[in-house]
Order: sequence, then structure tokens, then C-alpha cells
Amino acid sequence: MSKKYIDVMDTTFRDGFQSVFGGRVLMDDFFPAVEAAKEAGITHFEFGGGARFQSLFFYLRENAFDMMDQFRQIVGPDANLQTLARGINTVMLDTGSRELIDMHAKMFAKHGVTTIRNFDALNDVQNLEYSAECIKKYGLNHEVVITLMDLPPGCVGAHDVPFYEKTLRKILDSGLPYDSICFKDASGTSSPQKIFETIQMARKLVGEDMHIRLHTHETAGVSVACYLAALEAGADGIDLAASPVSGGTSQPDILTMLHAVKGKNYDLGGLDLEKILKYEEILKHQLKDYFMPPEATQVSPLIPFSPMPGGALTANTQMMRDNNTLHKFPEVINAMREVVERGGYGTSVTPVSQFYWQQAYANVMFGPWKQIAPGYGKMVLGYFGKTPVEPDAEIVKLASEKLKLEPTSENPLDIADRDEKKTMAYWENRLKEEKIEVTDEHIFIAAACDEKGISFLKGDSPLSVRKIDEADLVCEDNNDCKLGEKKTMNNATGNYTVVVDGQKFNVTIAEGNADIQVTPIAKSECTTTANNSCASGGTEVEATVNGNIWKLVAKVGDKVEKGDVIAILEAMKMEIDVEAPVSGTISSITVTTNEPVDEGQVIAIIS
Repeated sequence: MSKKYIDVMDTTFRDGFQSVFGGRVLMDDFFPAVEAAKEAGITHFEFGGGARFQSLFFYLRENAFDMMDQFRQIVGPDANLQTLARGINTVMLDTGSRELIDMHAKMFAKHGVTTIRNFDALNDVQNLEYSAECIKKYGLNHEVVITLMDLPPGCVGAHDVPFYEKTLRKILDSGLPYDSICFKDASGTSSPQKIFETIQMARKLVGEDMHIRLHTHETAGVSVACYLAALEAGADGIDLAASPVSGGTSQPDILTMLHAVKGKNYDLGGLDLEKILKYEEILKHQLKDYFMPPEATQVSPLIPFSPMPGGALTANTQMMRDNNTLHKFPEVINAMREVVERGGYGTSVTPVSQFYWQQAYANVMFGPWKQIAPGYGKMVLGYFGKTPVEPDAEIVKLASEKLKLEPTSENPLDIADRDEKKTMAYWENRLKEEKIEVTDEHIFIAAACDEKGISFLKGDSPLSVRKIDEADLVCEDNNDCKLGEKKTMNNATGNYTVVVDGQKFNVTIAEGNADIQVTPIAKSECTTTANNSCASGGTEVEATVNGNIWKLVAKVGDKVEKGDVIAILEAMKMEIDVEAPVSGTISSITVTTNEPVDEGQVIAIIS
């Protein structure tokens, strides 16, 4: 009897890169490995979308559409090239309007996509309906998704087989168009038995001809067992990655899974061990200079208690490295358990996983529930759709007070359509203001990436790639030698504060022979006392966490009341208000927009 053919999607160049490097891998560094993968016989790739869309513009100075075009050119016209979309968020972290969701499908079809895997982190089927129509409108395959995870111990009410059956039946009843079904576990926390029963349930509901696949991560250590359970239950496809971006926070390795099915009645993509081995050797060589975060290679037994997706975990720890708060990581992971439970059990996958992370981070840095992360607050208030169970009433009330928003059950698309900043016209005008060529691609880049997209299109975005350097070789007792992370960011343009002979200066760093400005910063003459007041009668306003000055709300001379917002920090993809500790008049502001600041650094003086 012939073996059952199992479709294998290679996630190396999207989820693998995201799970290990936070998506920060330059295209010229990995394209030779794409050629090697093609030579190894791989024909199904995840090559873009998700966080690998924004990360190119934010950190790599690369255009994701150019990357997609060149990827297609390498693998040829017949390969199945797949991207990841977040329902009404598409490749954005916020809800898109209907015209932006339509533009997403149009642009991705134009730039080489075959299939879009489309999910909603809340499993709110309403959030999938319009995006599904757009995907099919432009001739793409639509892979509809049910998102999975296990709840922390002692939690009940969602994320069991009956919940997934209810969700699948809603998809079937809605009539939304789809070509395949994926069960996606971004945190890798589902148990093998639950996977078996879920796939078995789905097979009975949709029949033998519908393509069903499983996506999971190795983060909790059970991914191979889950894939075997899925295959036994009748799955038609699984997702795998290639070393060195496999295992750990990523997908299981292709070679590992080929070994795991030896003696079983499955043919994994017709792949050959020796050819895959050669492909992995080339990939390893191409990535040899990249800093490999140690947490990316680890399996964590604590993840089922506080589910954090592999694709988000390393991105968050890398941001914590940037903000010098990585020592807080265990506390943040521990704090996630309560955040998940009280937030309504949305699946821990982007963007909800980021909302969970931001709220847990805020609870650790400022005290439990002292601040409400905007994304988390809007989620429990209903602005992203309906959560699987009702969020904790106390948290809903707190979020409403902090964000000054009322709870809603309105369709998020209707809310987004009323938002001027989510219209094509708004971003077309922004491009014209900045004298940037107006194209569909440029409009979507700006809409998806906001002002960071404008910075990219103007050529002002930073290049931030973490690579190792021989100069950072650290050896202890001539035995333990490790390549350390290169501490400097390549070509880190932007605004910075430097100190020369005790005097602060604001400087702008740019490439080449640019005309840059150096401006002395006003220095406060007062000194801090125990009650945080200055001898001259002023009170220092301090940065509450490490981050960057995203916006200065107040200016010198403004009268403020205690609790008024003085500035907004950006940290961990989160906007954090810095409030006036007293009433008075702003006598000095010691920072500038985009300037990095440390926790406790004085940013203003109130007299």
C-alpha cells in the first residue's frame, strides 16, 4: 500500500526567522538558502506576512514587496508561496478598515502570493468574513484558521475540543469561502490528545476531501508528539522549519520529523534526507553571523502556565535587551497567567499575545493593574471583536476608566471605517505632504506601518540587525569561549543625547556627509531631594521605564495639573504615559522626540 502524501510547508523564511531572530534577517543573507531549499525539492513555503511584513520596514530598511518578488523569482512560478494574515488586522497590529483589508489582498496577490493563511486571535468568525472575501476576490487560496492553545492550569471555559467544534461550525454556517483549514497553535501548548481529538472532530465535520493541517511550535516541548497525533487523526499537512531556525521557539525540524515518521505510512512531501541535510548546511552557513538568542533554542516547561507564542517570545526578549529590562523576563512570563485568565481567553497569538505581553509587562514594571496597556484594554472592551468568554468585569471597568472608552459590541470594521487614519485618502495625502511617490504599495506601507512606514519611504528608518562579531569573543579560563552579541546597531541613525564634559547635547546621527545639528540641552540647576523636589522649588518628572520619547505632549510654559500627561514613551511596542506628579508650570524639558531614555531619567521640570 502506498504511503499517504503529507504536504510540508517550510516555515523557515517567515515563522522560523520570526521565532528566532524577531524577523530581522536581511534578504541577501538568506536568498542562497532559498535556492538550496528549492534544489532540495521543497515547493511550499511560508515566505512573508505576519510580523515579517512590518519588521522589514521597521528594522531592515528593506521593502517586503521587493523581498516577495525576488523570492518568487528564485522558486519559480509553480511553488505555493504562503503568507500569514490576522483577519481584520491583516499584517497590521491594529484593526484595518475595509478598504485597507481589500488593499492587503490586492497587493499580496500582485507580489507573488499563492495562499493566505487567515486567522483571528479571538476566534471571532465575524472577523474572518470580509478578509476571506477579499482574498478570494483577487484569486488567492484562502486557508481559514482556528487558533489553539491550552489554558493555564485551573482555567476552564474555552480552548477545548467542544470550543473548537463550535468555532468550526460557525465558520461552516457563515458561508465564508475557504480552500483549506488550519489549526494553528502559536504557543505550542496544546496536548497531543487534544490535537488528535480536534483533528478527528474536524475531519468528521468537513469530510475526507478538505485539506486539514496543523501548525505548532516546539516551545513547550510537545510539537513532534502533536504532529504525530494530527497525522494519526487524518491531517493532510504540517509545518516544519530547517535548522538552525527550527526547534526551540520555532517549528520542529524537517529532518527530525522525517526521522519521527520512519516506519509509518506517511510520505512527508516526497523529501529526501540527504537533500534536506545539504539545504540545512547552506542555511546554517548563511546565518552564521547572526546572534542566536539563547531563549530561541530552548524548550520551556513553564510556557503551558503562561502561553507565549514562539514568534513573539524572542521579539519581546530582544526588545527587553534593547530596553535593558531582560532581567524582568521571568516575572513578566509569570504575570501573563493572570492576564490571560482575566482577559477573556483570546488565543495567545499576534496581536492578542502582544496585548497579553504588554499588560503583563506593565503589571511588573508599574504594579498589578496600575496601568492598562491600550491594546489589552481595547480588547477587553470589545474593540477587536468578541472574546471567547466574558473578560473579568473589574478589568473591563478599569480599562474603560483608564482609556476613557465605553465597552462596545459594534463590528470592529464599522469602527475602523470611521477612522480617518485608516483611509487610503489619509495616507495618500501624507505621502504627498512628504513628497513621496504615490503608489498602491506606498499607501499600504504607510497605512500598515504608520509613521515608521513614512520614515522608511523617506529613507530615514534605522538598520537594526543583531550579528555577532569576532571582537566580542569572550573566553573564561581559556575553556568557555562564546561569541557575544554585537552591541552596536549597524547604521543606527536617529536622534541621541550625548554628554561631553558634563554638558548634555542633542545630536542627530546620519549616514554619509549629511548636515547634522548639535544642540545644547537646557540644564536644570536644581538638585533632587528626598521628596523629588528641587531646591529651587521645581519637581522632576522622570521616565517610568526604559524606552524612547514617542511624543512630547507638554511644552515649556504650559500649566499642568497633577496627573496630566507630560510625554508618551514607546517601549515594548506600547505607548506609556508619563504623568505630572504635581500641578504647576513646565519650566524645562530635557529630552527630544525619538530620544532613548532610561528609567528614572529626568525628562521635564515642573515649577
